[in-house]
Amino acid sequence: MGAKRLKISDVVRDTGINRSTVNRLFHETTSRIDFETLEILCKYLECDVSDFLEITD
Repeated sequence: MGAKRLKISDVVRDTGINRSTVNRLFHETTSRIDFETLEILCKYLECDVSDFLEITD
């Protein structure tokens, strides 16, 4: 979202995803994500799941 210069309010309005969910994802403070939310965001942002998920040790 930051790379595309999207406001959280725009993403919320366009996707219907809860504002607190989008906020936590934007600030990278979430510990889990719903598959439906992930799918909606990938379609909206025209990106791949790997752009959201990263495996770390």
